[in-house]
Amino acid sequence: MFDFIHITIADILDILLVAILVYQLYKLLKNTAAMRIVFSIVLIYLIWALARVLNMELLSTILGQVLGVGVIALFIVFQPEIRRFLLHFSVRFEANRKNNIVWRTLFSRLNKQIAEFDIDAITTACRHMSESKTGALIFVSRRSSSDIYAETGDMIDARLSSQLLENIFFKNSPLHDGATIIENNRIRAARCTLPITENPNLPASYGMRHRAAIGASEQTDALLIIVSEETGRILVAENGTVKLLANVNELRSFLFENMQIIFREQ
Repeated sequence: MFDFIHITIADILDILLVAILVYQLYKLLKNTAAMRIVFSIVLIYLIWALARVLNMELLSTILGQVLGVGVIALFIVFQPEIRRFLLHFSVRFEANRKNNIVWRTLFSRLNKQIAEFDIDAITTACRHMSESKTGALIFVSRRSSSDIYAETGDMIDARLSSQLLENIFFKNSPLHDGATIIENNRIRAARCTLPITENPNLPASYGMRHRAAIGASEQTDALLIIVSEETGRILVAENGTVKLLANVNELRSFLFENMQIIFREQ
């Protein structure tokens, strides 16, 4: 009865790969303003397909031209999302490569060269700032470049220490407004401007510091640490999501788990 249907392994693989790509795109675009644009494009495409089936020449021609030009517009409109999409796969590839037993066997010498990352300096500073309700936004760089954000602030390039972090975010300090970028165990820059998230579904209690942290985590693989000026709570943002931490010990565990595979000799 279904002899006309011929499904090969290549067809199944093709469907699986497309499904994975669509799912990953959905995860990146979920709860963003770009999701509405995607919905509109899909709707236009369905109307165009229906117009072709019904031989509606004028409508199908107009919509066809719109869709043709729309491909170029997509790259412009979705530039941040495309960047996040490619970054997501590159980070996953690097993580899998580092955990691969063959890679570790062939390059075990490199895996022994683990750079020191002063987690205690960050947690100590965050504990003091939380107790004094000093607002802070810390950008902990991982694999993706922080150049575009560091250039918006004041370059420091100093050894990471809790005292320096606390002095930067002291309310009367000229550097306290904005984010401080930590890279390779050094404070690279302070008073940096981060992109604001376009997620419309965030709680009303999230201020500009929270929204900037989420925005930066959407476009990079960095870890963002937020100390609330109003409540003293400590939160972390990663991959566009925010997590409230119970205490500094939880922050220390979070940093250790998420940084230990990053600061290895590449």
